[in-house]
Amino acid sequence: MKPIWIVDDDDSIRWVLEKALARENLATKSFTNARDAMTALQHESPQVLVSDIRMHGASGLELLQVVKAKHAGLPVIIMTAFSDLDSAVAAFQGGAFEYLAKPFDLEKAVELIRRALDESLREASVEQTISETPEILGQAPAMQDVFRAIGRLSQSNVTVLITGESGSGKELVARALHKHSPRSSQPFIALNTAAIPKDLLESELFGHERGAFTGAQATRRGRFEQAEGGTLFLDEIGDMPFDLQTRLLRVLSDGHFYRVGGHQPMKANVRVIAATHQNLETRVKEGLFREDLYHRLNVIRLRLPSLCERREDIPLLTKYFLTQSAKQLGVEAKRMSEPALQFLSGLDFPGNVRQLENLCNWITVMAPGQTVEILDLPPDIFPQPVNSEGSASLAATSGAQFIAKSRDAAMLTSVRMSASESTSSETQKTWAALLEDEATQMLVQGQTEVIDKLGKIFESVVIRAALKHTHGRKNDAAIRLGIGRNTITRKIQELGILGVKDE
Repeated sequence: MKPIWIVDDDDSIRWVLEKALARENLATKSFTNARDAMTALQHESPQVLVSDIRMHGASGLELLQVVKAKHAGLPVIIMTAFSDLDSAVAAFQGGAFEYLAKPFDLEKAVELIRRALDESLREASVEQTISETPEILGQAPAMQDVFRAIGRLSQSNVTVLITGESGSGKELVARALHKHSPRSSQPFIALNTAAIPKDLLESELFGHERGAFTGAQATRRGRFEQAEGGTLFLDEIGDMPFDLQTRLLRVLSDGHFYRVGGHQPMKANVRVIAATHQNLETRVKEGLFREDLYHRLNVIRLRLPSLCERREDIPLLTKYFLTQSAKQLGVEAKRMSEPALQFLSGLDFPGNVRQLENLCNWITVMAPGQTVEILDLPPDIFPQPVNSEGSASLAATSGAQFIAKSRDAAMLTSVRMSASESTSSETQKTWAALLEDEATQMLVQGQTEVIDKLGKIFESVVIRAALKHTHGRKNDAAIRLGIGRNTITRKIQELGILGVKDE
């Protein structure tokens, strides 16, 4: 395990933390200024970094920025003797793990460092799992069948037909088949036949000669020529126009084709992998797909399971996509709470893996704070009613029941509101009635300080809604809410609301 770095220009602070951590059998390395720590980061890194915020030269916030640029997942604890809210907000905006005000209780400081250490080791484990995982992620039995098939086909050049719902990752499977084949050193060329206009698709596939048609000012190589010696992946093959199916069949039969406007036959040494979300047998019966081409493509068929058939993979995929999204944006990866992960695992995801990836991109940009709760997820993923009479679907009911079990009272109130929206207009309750129900339940349970507890929930929900509406800009949110800048700043601190922009 790497040492814990302590960066502070106060000798006594460094000494106290070094001794306390040594008693916990934790190795430390100390720096008297941020510049020295930045220099050391060029060739090494800590497990956890604890830094003062105000020092001679570069500040702790500047160091935080450098750390997050190089090691996004490294927990950083910011210390300061100046317990001002602006510094706290700036620290969290910069991706700090926690904010520690001086003078601090030594035991609590060590406990905080321990928590950061656990987080660091957990993140390292996740990154290692992801880095050691092949290009397709999956631990579910259905995906293991796919992996075994890829392994069996690794030394084969046979044509493969991949079937599965849209967004299930068919191109990833095609790329894996290519990567583990004897053609791996040659090109992998992908073409979505449904995305190319019919009058251009022939040229895209086979190329064209100069002057073959209006606008053909130069000879152009098609995808078959580009993939020479390698693999050509034809996605959504079921949408290919019927007349082009004949030309494709010719290539698969004897390996020859002609460019558009050409008279010289071209030889194609290409492995074809096709994919579709449609039922090709049905399209053959309907006369929309050539039966002989179907049999040419359907030499080996791989069916890719939908995401709802492999729910146990959703947590792993979520962590992977959040990590990838954070790397692309240059920010620290968000973490899903356990209830939020369980909730996602219970969703159907009709858009499959692609929908989950898009959701993770949304979370990286829009979700407040580093730990994402169910309440932070976009409203459109929550199950909605399905019939005209307004009765809730089974999915909506189960989703509401799941969240209703959460201990977070704010989350509970939100879900009850969602549940009320899915009832008929005659029985729909107002949010005030729901609040009354919640207050009554708390009183029946014998809870005290009910007004204070509900007041904090109310303020947290309203302020979060305002911040989400203003994309985290607290000044704009304060104006919308009709409160002062100092008031919203104080409440953000009291309620532990993160992801706030300081204008």
